[in-house]
Amino acid sequence: MTNTKGKSSTQNLVLSAMFLALGIVMPFFTGQIPEIGGNLLPMHLPVLICGYVCGWRYGLLVGAVVPVLRSILFGMPPMMPTAAAMAFELAAYGAVTGILYERLPKTLPSVYASLIGAMIAGRLVWGLVSIVLYGIAGNTFSIHIFLGAVFFNAIPGIILQIILVPVMIMALKRAKAVK
Repeated sequence: MTNTKGKSSTQNLVLSAMFLALGIVMPFFTGQIPEIGGNLLPMHLPVLICGYVCGWRYGLLVGAVVPVLRSILFGMPPMMPTAAAMAFELAAYGAVTGILYERLPKTLPSVYASLIGAMIAGRLVWGLVSIVLYGIAGNTFSIHIFLGAVFFNAIPGIILQIILVPVMIMALKRAKAVK
């Protein structure tokens, strides 16, 4: 059985498992640089790429599972509110990259458009979920916390995503791994 991307569901499942494993392992590499390790957003990269390669459904699932599974296995990120909010954020990343990439022409500008659209959507979802989770915990979630977390502290990761993701998608496209 093949999907619209020409890959079988088995291929997408295997690739999604690989992206899930990368999302779990990559923070170990960046965590060795405490000054910027967490700001490089290492779990985001495999989820974003999964949305392009496997489609929005797989991207959504991988994004939702990576932070929760990593929290369960290693205690990082802490489950509440961090991993829980990240699960929604990363699910949005994987889904939006897949949805936009399916609907846009398969060009470099479209890769950037889908990436930036996903980055904005994911950060907005994270903010909305964080408002709820912080409220449940009896903590305040201010605009300063939101801006600090999604923009100022994340600048190294945003730059990394804007550079690496399009390069990887175009390379995978040339290798015929993505449509």
